[in-house]
Amino acid sequence: MRSIKREAVARAAAAGALALTFALVAGAAQAQPATYVMKISTPTIHDIPDTWADNFGAALEKDSGGRIKVKVFPASQLGTIPRQIEGTQFGSIQMEVVPPEFMVGLDPRFEVMAAPGLVDSQAHGQRVAADPAVQKLMLGLGADKGLRGVALFMAEPSCIISRMPLRHLADFKGKKIRIFASQFQSVAFERLGVTPVAMSLGDVVPAIQQGAIDGSDLGISPVAHFHMVDAAKYVTETGQPAIFIIAVVNRKWYESLPTDLQRLLDKDAAAQAVAINSFAVKDVKEAQASFVAHGGELIKLPPDEQASMMKTLASVGADVSKRNPKVAAAYQIVTAAAARTRQPASQ
Repeated sequence: MRSIKREAVARAAAAGALALTFALVAGAAQAQPATYVMKISTPTIHDIPDTWADNFGAALEKDSGGRIKVKVFPASQLGTIPRQIEGTQFGSIQMEVVPPEFMVGLDPRFEVMAAPGLVDSQAHGQRVAADPAVQKLMLGLGADKGLRGVALFMAEPSCIISRMPLRHLADFKGKKIRIFASQFQSVAFERLGVTPVAMSLGDVVPAIQQGAIDGSDLGISPVAHFHMVDAAKYVTETGQPAIFIIAVVNRKWYESLPTDLQRLLDKDAAAQAVAINSFAVKDVKEAQASFVAHGGELIKLPPDEQASMMKTLASVGADVSKRNPKVAAAYQIVTAAAARTRQPASQ
């Protein structure tokens, strides 16, 4: 009898110890901070937008102590640009890094950064992107469409890659050129006698190879990094418009984060928007050299024709923006910032 009692006591003690262990483990698990997964999508690879995303992701993982796990999906792995934007808007993607004019369907003011003649150099564009009034405007767009802007920066000036050389303004006439989804771009190219075709970056090379378009407006960096020289060997450096990049996050996901992680995300995004500037300058130069080294030709319009082009495009921004009062107000904000940050030619 005593043996049975001892066994019963031992079993009860073991059960109690096991219950205590489970309670301690459960308590420890509850005490661990939640981990959040952040998928970032970009249309480029080895380029300025996805390099920003990589740098931002590394900084955020480090600063959050691993509480936010970041995975970058470059080269439109998560779909075309419109699909990436939709994914971010509805939450299957947490962040999209893209030229803002591709989001014109959500708010027409997203396209004001694409106004031709807005900036006259990469350095000037970087100053405009950092202007507080421009930041307040651009990062605030999309809030009623499920998005929150966290970073804005300039990537590079535009150029046109084409199957045939475009050495003079007369060569532009009758050509079909891919553009971003922007009235500022479509009107500008129409004034040059071009038929503009809005298209996602991932579709450019097949469209050129199939003859659906004669060329594409884009930056020299994706020309080099996607090895587009295999499809077209001529790049005309128009310099217009500037290509800006905006990073937006899904608003509901952002608001689900603890306040301290929200602050870290905002801080790291803003810091990397400044830090990317030196890389962007270097990347453009290296991309130009790479394109030439692989058999491509860089072309500049004669100075008088470049000046004539800019004169033709000078009123595009005002003419397009006046169609919509909100766009007109936004255009005034960015042009005022451009004027404030423009340095004398001697500098």
